[in-house]
Amino acid sequence: MGEIRVILQSLKMSVHARMQYRAESLANALAVFIRESANIIAIYLALLKFDKINGWNVNEMLFLYSILFLTYAFVVSLFADLRQFSDTIREGRFDRLLVRPRSLLLQLILNNADLIASVGHGTLGILLFVISAGKVGIHWNFTTILYYISAIIGGILIQGGIFIIFSSLCFYFVETNSIRSIFYWNMRKFAGYPISIYHKAIQVILIYVVPFAFVNYFPAQYLLRKADMADYHEIYIYIAPLVGVVVYAIAYLFWRISVKRYYSTGN
Repeated sequence: MGEIRVILQSLKMSVHARMQYRAESLANALAVFIRESANIIAIYLALLKFDKINGWNVNEMLFLYSILFLTYAFVVSLFADLRQFSDTIREGRFDRLLVRPRSLLLQLILNNADLIASVGHGTLGILLFVISAGKVGIHWNFTTILYYISAIIGGILIQGGIFIIFSSLCFYFVETNSIRSIFYWNMRKFAGYPISIYHKAIQVILIYVVPFAFVNYFPAQYLLRKADMADYHEIYIYIAPLVGVVVYAIAYLFWRISVKRYYSTGN
């Protein structure tokens, strides 16, 4: 119970710190919502003209995107410090965490949790879910609801694990922004569409290297059962939530190994 109180207190302090600049924070959240909404509107208008993308209609595409935005809303909030971890290393701010009697990774997740940043992505994700969920033929019952919640948690763990892996690489290379841009941000853009439309090489990356396919595509396939799922093993749709646990566990192990290589920037 004591550890939980510490976690909740840390989250509370992070929110209060962010809300000192309330107008700026809310303006940033609104800007994110407008920016991402513009992309969705462009896709929506394109789908109205072309009708379907490899068998996926406009509402199914919106449902696919809703999972991506909902999971990222939690990732951008809880893993805010890991997005620019190379700056933390380079500026020596990581040294302050070393003298505190708490888990280093837990401190990074809690001390600067950016809950305001999640508003833009989260609001859009909820809006897309509300618009599409009732129009894609999903039979919502206890099993499908439980799977959906598990898939959301799994998607958060996958992306959080990816952030941890790239942050761990900073102990070896210090600057990893270029690598993260290639393997996270670019792959995330691919994940907005059914992976079956891409070249096999891209599909392999999205399934086995940077497993964004398990964030939204395979969970959506469990609920929608689209014809293009025939191109993949059916087990993928059932293990999607578990992949998040595996990726996060691997990322945490890599973090524990990598952090031992850290030398203060003052040395």
